[in-house]
Amino acid sequence: MLELTALFLAGVHSGVPLAYYYYAKTRWLPKPWNVKVDENYRPKVMIIVPTYNEAKFICNKLDNLYAQDYPKNLMEIIIVDSKSNDGTVDLIKEWASKHADVGLRLLEEPERRGMVPALNYALQHCQVDGEIVVFTDVDAFWNVDALTKVAKYFADPNIGAVTASIVPTTSDDSFESAYRNYYNQLRIAESKAHSTPVHNGALIAFRTSLLHKMGGLPSYTGNDDSTPASIVAFMGYRAVQVEDIVVKEPVRKNQFYRKVRRAQHLLLSFLNTKGYAKKLGVYKHIEPFEKIWKMEWWLHVVNPWLLVASAILLVMSMLYTSFIAITLLGTGITLLVLRVYRMWVLQQLYLAIATVRNLWTREITWSK
Repeated sequence: MLELTALFLAGVHSGVPLAYYYYAKTRWLPKPWNVKVDENYRPKVMIIVPTYNEAKFICNKLDNLYAQDYPKNLMEIIIVDSKSNDGTVDLIKEWASKHADVGLRLLEEPERRGMVPALNYALQHCQVDGEIVVFTDVDAFWNVDALTKVAKYFADPNIGAVTASIVPTTSDDSFESAYRNYYNQLRIAESKAHSTPVHNGALIAFRTSLLHKMGGLPSYTGNDDSTPASIVAFMGYRAVQVEDIVVKEPVRKNQFYRKVRRAQHLLLSFLNTKGYAKKLGVYKHIEPFEKIWKMEWWLHVVNPWLLVASAILLVMSMLYTSFIAITLLGTGITLLVLRVYRMWVLQQLYLAIATVRNLWTREITWSK
């Protein structure tokens, strides 16, 4: 009986996401974009970069933003630093003195409180008058035409948020490449259906008026991308990931810890965001996005625990020397040699650990 229950739970755990991915890839992904783009649209753009001890990356990041083929008089860079002590601020000031043809403002927080508070600090202490606000990580590097391509989507008044597709800069990291390829396809497919609830902080652009309408970034998660983008979608606007805006991001050594923390914030987003939008009085029932939200909610909040429960039941059955349980567990462990399967199991592990960690800490501020 334990083996049958374990098999059922494992079947639901793997069958639901596989069916969803197949449906999204075959029904949504081939669809044309129902977006009225304008290649010549050039609104004013404000780029906000939070920093904390980023001396290693900051100059390359600023050079990358400066290299954008967007008109310099229509873009402004705002750096909000959270009490760096490694010389980051001095490097920013030195860079700004050598690039007077682009607007750059440096804000220094009196104390370090985390990324979302830092971004809200920037929104509160700057006159944000650009039509588009872009948040970006300091270690994320854009293609030269990224900003131009972001702008063309905002020519459509129905677009409220745009995020990029991420590729790892370390080409020999097969796990990260597989992970990014899978999720890029799924997020783009969801975006073509209406919106995706999961966005990338490497480049996330918002219609400024919508950020003002929601009163800044919510403080119940530590992410500046998925949560506000989902609120935008609940407002009735589209929040999309597109395939022609690409950002390169390095694979850092502490990936496990970073992914668990990211999973924590995503879980908090799925548990709180819909209610938060209703509390703000901005919620609209948009049927295509509601279906996507419900499925992603299940995949993030419930589905990982079906795998955990299945494994526990098989281990319990092994205590009774069940040959079937031993065979099933052995098969599952052997399948870990397959890259895609290993990627999937690790993602479930991140989410399960994140659920437990959220019981005592949201970790809005973390150690470098």
